[in-house]
Amino acid sequence: MKHFKRTLLALALLSFVVQACGDSGGEKKDTTMSGFSPPSDTPVFDGSRTFAYLEQQVAFGPRVPNSPAHERCLEYFVRFFDSLGLPAELQRFELPGYKDERLALTNVIVHINPSISRRILLAAHWDSRPWADMEKDPDRALRPIPGANDGASGVAVLMHLAELMKATPPSIGVDLVLFDGEDYGREGDESMFLLGAKYYSASRGTATSEILFGVLLDLVGDRDAEFPREELSQHYAGDVQTMIWDEAARLGLDRFSARQHSAILDDHVPLNKVAGIKTVDIIDAALVGGDPSSARRQYWHTLGDTPEVCAPETLHDVGRLLVSIIYGFHSI
Repeated sequence: MKHFKRTLLALALLSFVVQACGDSGGEKKDTTMSGFSPPSDTPVFDGSRTFAYLEQQVAFGPRVPNSPAHERCLEYFVRFFDSLGLPAELQRFELPGYKDERLALTNVIVHINPSISRRILLAAHWDSRPWADMEKDPDRALRPIPGANDGASGVAVLMHLAELMKATPPSIGVDLVLFDGEDYGREGDESMFLLGAKYYSASRGTATSEILFGVLLDLVGDRDAEFPREELSQHYAGDVQTMIWDEAARLGLDRFSARQHSAILDDHVPLNKVAGIKTVDIIDAALVGGDPSSARRQYWHTLGDTPEVCAPETLHDVGRLLVSIIYGFHSI
């Protein structure tokens, strides 16, 4: 994903995405999130179990499109969801890449309570970056990143949520989507980022009225993570963002900061602008838009993005919040 420090650039980005993928309509207005009330009892989210799913993804190697590790990890997802009795829908597609490469990409989609019309979308990207372009050594910069935090962390949270929802079905429908090709683009080439989310959003057209809102998880595993309120999430899904951050405050989850953060290019952009699904990005924004000299930012898009920079406690906080949101909604 990319970071934009000025609103003007953010609006230019949105214009670009509309031209690339097609627009489904105008800006979404704030509405009351009817049907939500803080739940009194929920399944317990296990951060350690989630961390194990993060490690398993990284163990395959970098999940770069067209690589053996990418294919093995996809097979792992299929087996995992099949084992829960939640067969995965594989949205396969091909797109041109760099240097005449043809990218074979797959979005993984899992439906919880498919018969319920009121639904929530939860998403993360499962691919990892093909080049560690933030490395100072030119040779190291050509190698793919492990993608522990940048990719595997969000997917791991969704995997454990699937387990909990299978064992204790919520009252609402939930769609889990693992996007492919989010991090393929080279620095400065926005057209080659967010490939899976763009494809998914364009394929849905405007028939998304049954999805109340979406939540995107990205960079949610860092042991010192902070999750501020990202600007584009506020712009397109301000009521959803307020609901989520208010619930985080109620739960005492201090990682969720009231601090505002400028716009970030991420998979929530085509979901909001193309598919018309009001989507909030939960992202450790300091890693992509913070002080470049910060010690905590030094591993982003480098070979240092390994499980060691992540922690079960952070995954627990993110998962606990989402459990509360999911089980606080009712099908009406």
